[in-house]
Amino acid sequence: MARLNIAKDDRTDVCAWDCLRKEAATYATKEPALSSFLHATILEQETLGTALVNHLSDKLATTDFTTLKLRRVLSEAIESDPTIVDSAARDLLATMDRDPACRTCLQAFLYFKGYMAIQTHRCAHALFSQGRDLIAFHLQNRSSEQFGVDINPAAKIGSGIMLDHATGFVMGETAVLGDDCSILQGVTLGGTGKADEDRHPKIGNGVLIGAGASVLGNIKIGDEAKIAANSVVLKPVPAKCTVAGVPAKPVGGACMEAPAHTMDHSIGDAK
Repeated sequence: MARLNIAKDDRTDVCAWDCLRKEAATYATKEPALSSFLHATILEQETLGTALVNHLSDKLATTDFTTLKLRRVLSEAIESDPTIVDSAARDLLATMDRDPACRTCLQAFLYFKGYMAIQTHRCAHALFSQGRDLIAFHLQNRSSEQFGVDINPAAKIGSGIMLDHATGFVMGETAVLGDDCSILQGVTLGGTGKADEDRHPKIGNGVLIGAGASVLGNIKIGDEAKIAANSVVLKPVPAKCTVAGVPAKPVGGACMEAPAHTMDHSIGDAK
């Protein structure tokens, strides 16, 4: 499957939305059983933002908190923070670019738990920032129930994020995740105690975190670092450094350029 080629002067949200609409139109003809769903979810929507609100509302609705109520709440979140849509577009294109199992933008938008969980968090964070904490926690809870992902609404997440497989990802209240990071399932960005001050990791830009890794405490992970699967990181990690083990230690010298983009989990000369 060919990867998307996005020019630097293209608007990311427009590119992602054009991609979604073209793919939805193709599959609406190719798979008649999904035609009504694709029209309602994508083709009858005006923008990426309205499509996102519509889709997440359907996924997260309950008997008491209906789809219609959720649409209003999520729309209010996006209106309060217009960067949500651009970040959602960047996340979508990042997933398409980095995940070899992702065949289309449509697949990621409709069915990838990690993508939907991150967008739910973006809305929850916007509402939390407005002082609407209870409804933000409601969205956190529903995301945990539906997608197996638990992100505190106070946590800060950049854009261009790929959360692959997603199940078991946990991110604490004061954690920060930079731009263009790639994270696999079972990762914890957690604290080391019950103190209520700043107690969670600060992850730089372009970081790759392998499956099952835990990064604990108020420590900094430098830009383009690589954390090997199942590692337990308790100390700061310099930029472009690869760490592995329990507790994690530097291994294999400097990691290759842009590990979050290459998705290369090898250590040093390992193949």
